[in-house]
This record gives sequence, C-alpha cells and structure tokens, in this order.
Amino acid sequence: MKSRFHLRILWPFVLILVVSLAVLVLLFPLVQDSISQHALETGGEANYLPIFALVFLILAIGLMVGVLINIYYTNQHLSTLEDLSDAAKELGEGRFREIKIPEDVGNIPEMQDLADALQKTAYQTEEQFNTLSKEQAMLSAVLENMTDGVLIADDSGNVQMLNAAAEKLFKVENEQAIGRSLVEVMRHYSLVELWEKTKNGNPETITMELGSAHKYLQVIGINLKKDLPGRTMLLFQDLTQTHQLEIVRRDFVSNISHELRTPIAGLKAISETMLDGALDDPPAARKFLIRMDNEIDNLIQMVNELLELSRIEAGRSNFEFQRSKPCEMISNAVERMSFQAQKADLLLTQDCPEGLPQVLADPTRISQVFVNLIHNAIKFTPPGGSIHLTAWQEGNEVVFLVRDNGVGIARKNLKRIFERFYKADRARSGGGTGLGLSICKHIIDAHGGRIWAESEENVGSKFFFTIPASAV
Repeated sequence: MKSRFHLRILWPFVLILVVSLAVLVLLFPLVQDSISQHALETGGEANYLPIFALVFLILAIGLMVGVLINIYYTNQHLSTLEDLSDAAKELGEGRFREIKIPEDVGNIPEMQDLADALQKTAYQTEEQFNTLSKEQAMLSAVLENMTDGVLIADDSGNVQMLNAAAEKLFKVENEQAIGRSLVEVMRHYSLVELWEKTKNGNPETITMELGSAHKYLQVIGINLKKDLPGRTMLLFQDLTQTHQLEIVRRDFVSNISHELRTPIAGLKAISETMLDGALDDPPAARKFLIRMDNEIDNLIQMVNELLELSRIEAGRSNFEFQRSKPCEMISNAVERMSFQAQKADLLLTQDCPEGLPQVLADPTRISQVFVNLIHNAIKFTPPGGSIHLTAWQEGNEVVFLVRDNGVGIARKNLKRIFERFYKADRARSGGGTGLGLSICKHIIDAHGGRIWAESEENVGSKFFFTIPASAV
C-alpha cells in the first residue's frame, strides 16, 4: 500500500516528464534544423547552446509545474488526513459523540476505508457505551434499592463500593468510605476476620450483633475472583426483625404454656380432691366446684381473647365507626369501672375539657380499651392510690390519657408490653392472660391512631392513645 501511495505522489512528475520529452521530441528537430540552416548561411560552426537552453527551460518549467501540482494534491489529502487523525484522537479519548469524519475524503481507497472504519467504530462504541450505561444504571438502581447491605473491598482491605443500605447500617457516606480500610469503615473485628477468610477461600457466613442499636446481622463473604479478580464482597442481611419475632414466638409459647398450665393444674387438683372424698362433704364439694367454675371462666376468657385478637389481626373483626364525643367515652368508662376502683380503695377521676372535636370511632371498642387500661391500673396501684383520665387535642388528633400512681413498669419492659402474652415480672403474679394491651393496640391501630406508655418504677404509669378527629 505504501508503494501505491508513493506512486500517487510521483505521478505529477512522471506526467510532466513525459510531456517535456514529447515537447523536446517535437521541438528538437525544428531547433536543430534552424541552427544548421543558420550555420550554412553564415558559414560558421553550428551553436547547439540554444538546444541545451531549450531542454533546460522545458525541464525546469515541467519540474515547477509538477511541484505545484504535487503541493496542491498533497495539501488536499493532508487536510483530510488531519481530520481523520483528529477523529481518531477523539474516539480514543472517549468523545465518540463529538467525532467529525469528513464526508469527502478523496479518491484514495485507503483513506476511504479509514474513514469508514472510524465511523463504524464510533457507532459501535456509542452503542456499547449506551448498553453499558443502561446496565450500570440498572445495577446501581438494584444496589441502591436493596434492603441488604453490600460492600466490596480489594485485596488490601480498602473499600471500593458501598450501597445505600450499607451506608445506613454503618452510618457512613459512600464518598467517605471509598479508599478507606475495612477497620475504619466497619469498626468490627469479626467482619475483618470474615473478609480475611473469604478473600483466600470459599464463601463464609457469620451471625453477629452490631452496635448499641442491637441489630442482628447475617454477613456473607464472597470472593469475586471469577468476575472481579482481587475483589471480595460482604453481604449484610438484617435479621433484627426476624430475631425479635423469634423472641416473641418463644415468649408466646412460654406465656401461653404458663397461662394454660395454671388453670389446668388447678382443675386437676380440684378433681383429684373431689375424687378422694370431697364429694361426700357437700360444703367442701361446693367450695371446690366454685373454684373449678372460676378456673373454667379464666380458660374461657383466655380463649375468647385469643379468638378476638385473631379476628382483629386477620381483619375479620367488624368495627362500627361513628362520630363520638371524647368526653362521653371517658365518662362512660369511669362510670363502668368506678365500682371496681372503689372496691380496691382507689380514687378514679376524670378531667375532660370542653370543646374537643368529635372523633370517628367505635364506642364499644374504645370502651374496651379504657376498661383494659383502667383494669391494669387498678391491678398495679396499691390501696389509697389514684387513677385519672383526661384528653386534649394535638393537631388533627385527640389524645387520651390513663394515668396512675402505681408500681410502674421497668424501662426494659416498656417496648414489649403491647406484645401478645408478654407480661412484666410484677404482672406475672397478678393473673390475667397478657392479651389485654395487645388487643388495645390492635383496636387503636384499626382507628388510625397510636398507643404508647410512659412509666417510672414506684412512681406510676401513663398510657396514651390517639384517635384522629372527625372531619366536620
């Protein structure tokens, strides 16, 4: 290809040489005849210097014309070559969208092939870049929306990538974590040990508790040597909720076993006593039958509360919502529970300001919430204590409060008192099923409200719940 290119460069000189020789062939005989005729006329010798001058002149003119043609021809293609060279540089630097390839590259096949190759490469590069951009965007979207944390580190233990879940887990921004060591980012020796084991071996899995928030994590270490040599991925799965559910399940089994064992054991003891001869003593038999009836009532109450809680949780419980006055609901609850409070030597009072907006509620269900809360207050408030009910408006909600000055609840138990069958240590000796507060929570949730408790041991407890105000 180079020899053909040089021939194209030399063709003007070859053409001028041929033309010059043709001119010489035509003019040489005429000039020679003219010189010979002049010599005969003058009788002197023939002077051939003009012939050499003519040859020199013709060759000089031809050479000059050839040079000019070659300069024009070369400059024309050099300009095209510079454009193609600039296009190749832009393509190499990744600016394939800005590449400009001249449409007219002359009649040299190699230059046309080069222009076509650059144009095709630009199209293919742009298509591949768009495909990679879409895949990268899709991968980024998946990583950013994953609930599991993902961290990728190199062989030196420096962080290369961190997704949003991992950022939240370790409370660090991706930009701050990139390039830093695993020890600086995660601050946990178990994770560093997992990375060290994984980077030179098979996948490893550990379960650990992280930080003061007591998050339970399952961490999987995976060596990415097949796809990303020298990279190791740590996958963090948050098992906190699963762990808490397991605790609830264990407590549920433990509590229901305890609650069922007590009345069943009582029934068994009564039946054995009656079979041992108490049936022959009518007063004693009647006494044992009354105790048996009480134990059966406890079992029936437990079953009914379980069924009611199951219906509420499954959404099969019917609520009859209507516009209700907060003060009326408080007054009805106080009136209903006043005898039990008086019997326990407790002062049950109420304070409800006028002008509270009506709420959209099921009065029967809300009455059940008040009864459960007041009943608990009565159970855990010593004689001579007091229980107070009140309400006020906050924003578009009405807040209800049941306050007592009883034994209170330990801080560690406050977060769990609304779980099914969960009973604080002091509550275990007081009987009951441990379902009341759980039912209260589900009823308030069904009303679109919130329920929570504040308490201090030996000072008293406050139970709050809210119901959205009814639109006028």
